[in-house]
Amino acid sequence: MALEKATEKLTEKLTEKLNAKIAIQTDKAIAKTAHHIEKLGLLADRLAAVDLWTRAAPGMRRPRYSRDLIANEAMAIADAEGLDAVSMRRIAAQLEAGTMTLYHYVRTKDELLALLVDAFFGEVIVPAEAPWPRGWRASITLIAERTKVALERHPWVLDITDDPRLGPNAVRHFDQAWQALAGLSASFDDKLDLIMAVDELVFGFVMHGRSDLHHAEAENSELVGYVGELLRHGSYPALAGLVREIGLSELWTKIADRRHDNGRFERSLAKLLAGFESGFGRQ
Repeated sequence: MALEKATEKLTEKLTEKLNAKIAIQTDKAIAKTAHHIEKLGLLADRLAAVDLWTRAAPGMRRPRYSRDLIANEAMAIADAEGLDAVSMRRIAAQLEAGTMTLYHYVRTKDELLALLVDAFFGEVIVPAEAPWPRGWRASITLIAERTKVALERHPWVLDITDDPRLGPNAVRHFDQAWQALAGLSASFDDKLDLIMAVDELVFGFVMHGRSDLHHAEAENSELVGYVGELLRHGSYPALAGLVREIGLSELWTKIADRRHDNGRFERSLAKLLAGFESGFGRQ
């Protein structure tokens, strides 16, 4: 009897351990499956956005609407009220159309955002009839300046945090950037680094300027006083040295003036391009 009870207890313990292990493995498998399902859902959304450009438009002889018309109306709403105001229902109301009618042209919110982003890049690309300036630095500067102007006109683009959706105009933007670097003697990787660095400068500059507009009150005397209080604790030696040299109010004014200097973007871009050019020369 004692042996049977001991065997029974051992069996129960082993069964409990086995069940616990199975439960852990099952939970891991469920979590892994859910992760894959989520990734497949995101992939499906991305593929649907690509399908927007490859499938044929609704087969009507003289369609009343078009993707360009929908994109233009969506941009107008975003410009006036921000990205959150853009929806198929709102666009349909503006166009005096049925919402379901527009779904024949644009099927999902991802596709609508794809249209918006590509319409934005339509303003970035250099028109086919426009002459290109001579030299790679002038050419890439032209593209950077057009990108900056378009971003300032449509700042809601910075609120789109998903992966970029590559429509025809976005691809043309890259094509033109590569075309601009045709005369540059550099490797494939170096040219990619240059194009990406220029885009990052433009987008970062506009985003920083947008933040400044939202926080203009940060330059008032109260904040200057706050910085002065911080300096009294001795934890900012470099800043304290500048204040001793030119004074806190004067320093604050110089920083604010520099930040809002209209020529700063052009100077920063020129220095960036000069730095890349110098680096290519040392290779």
